[in-house]
Amino acid sequence: MLGPLLDSSLARRERHALCDLAMAVGPEAPTLCEGWTSADLVAHLYVREHRPLAALGLVAPALAGRTDAAMRSVLHDGYAALCARLRDPGRFTPFGLPAVERAANSLEYVVHHEDLRRGKGPDGVWEPRPDDAWRPADLDLLWRQVGLVGRGAVRPAGVPVRVVRSDTGAARTLRGGDDPVVVTGPVVELVLLLSGRDAVRGVELSGPDEAVAAFEAASRGM
Repeated sequence: MLGPLLDSSLARRERHALCDLAMAVGPEAPTLCEGWTSADLVAHLYVREHRPLAALGLVAPALAGRTDAAMRSVLHDGYAALCARLRDPGRFTPFGLPAVERAANSLEYVVHHEDLRRGKGPDGVWEPRPDDAWRPADLDLLWRQVGLVGRGAVRPAGVPVRVVRSDTGAARTLRGGDDPVVVTGPVVELVLLLSGRDAVRGVELSGPDEAVAAFEAASRGM
């Protein structure tokens, strides 16, 4: 019973879809992560889950060299082998626990799957996935996580920010204040924008011109 339950979670479905796409496009495909190919992205995800000490460089710049070395190391057995290992977090990492995987990997894998889908280079063409690609529960989960981590994402802009999901009209204040920047769009596109990605569609920004400019210029990331 546990296998089907895990496979039905957003995090697990996005994990499998990312691995499938990574194999389809090959190790040299570009991504939205500046300077990273698909091989780098897969290595990043594997190190994050299986080499926790090496992964400290993801949050501590002084240790970034250790993380880079670990990413190179896990590719020694080949790209295809690493994609295969990434498909299943296994029993020896907290990410294999259903509750941890849902909490820690839903945003992570949605964003990085889209990094690979949309990172086709200057001449590439991408389209957002159709609305029916997402279960209502998927969108509700992502929307809740926007409320939890979106505040940190907009803090560098230093302006009031309110986000509105265009499918339901539900709204959240991420940074309070008068005359906020109002960011309206599909939930997945809001997630990507707040994660620092500019390759989004269907998102509208409104509010005072100076505040909107500050929001657009700020470094964002969830």
